[in-house]
Amino acid sequence: MNKSLAALALAAASIVVLTGCSTAAGGAGSGEGGDALSVVASTNVYGSLAAQIGGDRVEVTSLIDSAAKDPHSYEATARDRLAVQKADLVIENGGGYDAFMTELREGSDATVITAAEYSHDYPDAVVEDDEHADEHDEHEHAEGDHAEDGHEGHDHIAGFNEHVWFDAHTISHVVEQIAHDLGELDSAGAADYEAAAESLIGELEGIEEELHTLHDRYGGRTVFITEPLPGLLAEAAGLDDVAPGGFASAVEEGNDVAPATMLDALALIDGGVDAVLANAQTGGSETERIEQAAKDAGIPVVTFNELLEADQSYAEWMRAAISNLTAALGE
Repeated sequence: MNKSLAALALAAASIVVLTGCSTAAGGAGSGEGGDALSVVASTNVYGSLAAQIGGDRVEVTSLIDSAAKDPHSYEATARDRLAVQKADLVIENGGGYDAFMTELREGSDATVITAAEYSHDYPDAVVEDDEHADEHDEHEHAEGDHAEDGHEGHDHIAGFNEHVWFDAHTISHVVEQIAHDLGELDSAGAADYEAAAESLIGELEGIEEELHTLHDRYGGRTVFITEPLPGLLAEAAGLDDVAPGGFASAVEEGNDVAPATMLDALALIDGGVDAVLANAQTGGSETERIEQAAKDAGIPVVTFNELLEADQSYAEWMRAAISNLTAALGE
């Protein structure tokens, strides 16, 4: 009797072990088997988009989700690496903004979306070496006008403004790619992903229309941009950045602004600009001098964030940024 019980126990244990091996072999949430797909995003900007498109069929982890973490100098943890290695889909900004993602992805089998590749300004020489070069060529090469520079330990691409999440047109293509890749990973949910993406793209088109309206109303107005973050948004609104060359890039790189450049900057503020646009998460004594000089001169200062607030959608976040910009430029 005891031998029979022991044999039954061993057989049951073997079944459990085999079942466990089968689940592990299926990957981290293959989608087809009913498990949620695992999506890891470098920041909550992209995490929010994935969550809105994937709904209950995805489990999203945003590695950077608070202003206390600076993507430019972020040091990834072992937990971050584990999350990326187990992910079905990884979404990064690229362009040197979240360079830590490159190492985290080494050895991973996850599908990867690099948002910067969908920007019209992403250099073709770089695109040719990137995973989504074909998609970039298909989506772009005809629309958009953007540019700028790029922080300490931050391998930005010279002449390219990597803050592409402030370009709603680029993000529309990212949304399309997220829905496509989720559908490839989980064909049963493909229609749901597509419908959610279409709804989100409708919101993004509305944001582009708001920016066109701003362009018509305020095009040609002058602004002083202290750091490249809001550059694409300002450009879409038709604003003219008059900050001295090298000021914004020095601030973003964590370098000192040359004394002559600072004198030129203060002279511009004294001469009058319509607004100063700054990054709420970076800066130092030099940007503080510019902001204080602007306030003393009665010039509005508008600050922009690199991350979404908790429970804030991308569209809500963009509309808030546009609203703040409009209020600063209003008569």
